[in-house]
Amino acid sequence: MASKLEEDLCCPVCCDFFKDPVILTCAHSVCKACLQQFWESKGSRECPYCRRKCSKDSFLSNMALRNLCEAFLQERSQRASAGSEALCSLHSEKLKLFCLEDKQPVCVVCRDSKKHTGHQFHPIDEAALDRKEELNITLQSLQEKLKAFQEAKVTCDETEGHIKTQVQHTEEQIKKEFEELHQFLRDEEAARIAALREEEEQTSQMMKEKIEKMSREISSLSDTITAIEGVMGADDITFLQVFLSVNLFSIKV
Repeated sequence: MASKLEEDLCCPVCCDFFKDPVILTCAHSVCKACLQQFWESKGSRECPYCRRKCSKDSFLSNMALRNLCEAFLQERSQRASAGSEALCSLHSEKLKLFCLEDKQPVCVVCRDSKKHTGHQFHPIDEAALDRKEELNITLQSLQEKLKAFQEAKVTCDETEGHIKTQVQHTEEQIKKEFEELHQFLRDEEAARIAALREEEEQTSQMMKEKIEKMSREISSLSDTITAIEGVMGADDITFLQVFLSVNLFSIKV
């Protein structure tokens, strides 16, 4: 069964150890070739792991992960060689030492050869332990960096959600205030029109009464003028009799 470390060092597309890995904006990594092949087959640019959308230039080479995979594979190869009694290809002796200058396993004959004159050596198990400690420090640093990115992403997501909520609330408040303003204007319009109609009715009624009074005056004057004109055309005796009987001098002009 594969260890947790081996699973973390495997590409989610090809399920093999990363080769030329790239890191996406969602913090997931994938082989560059696998990513391009996945995008071509999928027809859209998204993360093969979480399906989050990615832009064309939204990934960078993950050098730290590539170095980590190479170191792990080299260490595993060395462990396999040690477990199967790997022998020196030059001297057919067991590889029991590690040359610090050449950074490779050697046998005791290699140690004493001219090629390794003046070189320092550590036992294979000590050299492997030292490299594991170095690799573990690198791994911890990568894990801390990943955790920091994940926490920052959570903060950004929360901020984005808060902004959306605030915008929605503000938009609703603006709509409410403008609706209240529109209702106030409608009420004000109705009140002013009603006052205008009432003023019109009062003015019309006053003018109507005035017109009726003037009509009565006109009718009375017309009757008087007609009567006078009739008297004026009569003979002198009739004129004087009518004039004195009705006292035409009392008519006001």
